[in-house]
Amino acid sequence: MSARVGAPRMRALLVSLAGFFVVAGAATGCAGGGDERPRVVVTTNILGDITREIVGDEAGVSVLMKPNADPHSFGLSAVQAAELENADLVVYNGLGLEENVLRHVEAARESGVAAFAAGEAADPLTFHAGQDGGPEEDAGKPDPHFWTDPDRVREAAGLIADQVAEHVEGVDEKKVRENAERYDGQLADLTGWMEKSFAAIPEDRRALVTNHHVFGYLADRFGLRVIGAVIPSGTTLASPSSSDLRSLTQAMEKAKVRTVFADSSQPTRLAEVLRQEMGGDVDVVSLYSESLTEKGKGAGTYLEMMRANTSAMAEGLTGD
Repeated sequence: MSARVGAPRMRALLVSLAGFFVVAGAATGCAGGGDERPRVVVTTNILGDITREIVGDEAGVSVLMKPNADPHSFGLSAVQAAELENADLVVYNGLGLEENVLRHVEAARESGVAAFAAGEAADPLTFHAGQDGGPEEDAGKPDPHFWTDPDRVREAAGLIADQVAEHVEGVDEKKVRENAERYDGQLADLTGWMEKSFAAIPEDRRALVTNHHVFGYLADRFGLRVIGAVIPSGTTLASPSSSDLRSLTQAMEKAKVRTVFADSSQPTRLAEVLRQEMGGDVDVVSLYSESLTEKGKGAGTYLEMMRANTSAMAEGLTGD
């Protein structure tokens, strides 16, 4: 009788142990499906695309943030957190962008994993309160959205190549450098094309209003003015007050701005509220500002995202 009772318990124990080892295997870097190459783990999908261009086939690259996600609010599973601690190199934005992920990055760093904060190395700008609609609560804080300036991305890409060459054993450094040089040429072409596109916008129409403060670097690089944002903050986790909306409405009326650029990964409800505040005569134009999309959905790569945004901005600011 006791033997018959013991057998089911033994089978249950074996099943539990099997499940444990499956999870443990995934948590120790087996997410690559048997890929024995060294691992580079990247937090955001924009940096993930840039890193893949540089790494090529020399290492496996895991990107934690899914397409269309918000970098300010996405979180990690236990398996993803373990991926960070078992990586050869972690590439992250920093400057407070990945608000729910940074503690995991710090844990990986403390355990001895090499970690590179691309935003902190890209000569970051700071938010200016009351200046061009700058967010009061973020005054003096570094702006993490450096990728809207392709020249800073060129700088960051070169530094990522350095990090891969230094910290990821087993890669062919020559191939990594060749990849970085090729991608640098594509970024240089992007910058030239953006310069020509924005140069066609009349001076009195070079004013931006967005869902939140995300295009400060682009404005600084290409001579645009940031009038304000529906969410007066550098993060999507903040909320506007009635007085914020009134102030923004007044600023838009004064600057004769009738276009609001809203992030495609966020609901446009706040921008629609602003449209109602101004009597309905406001255009809401969708941009890909903080996240890539799936492939073939409009912004599958950083280069595609920047070209789509530039075209949308140029058309939105010059259209009648």
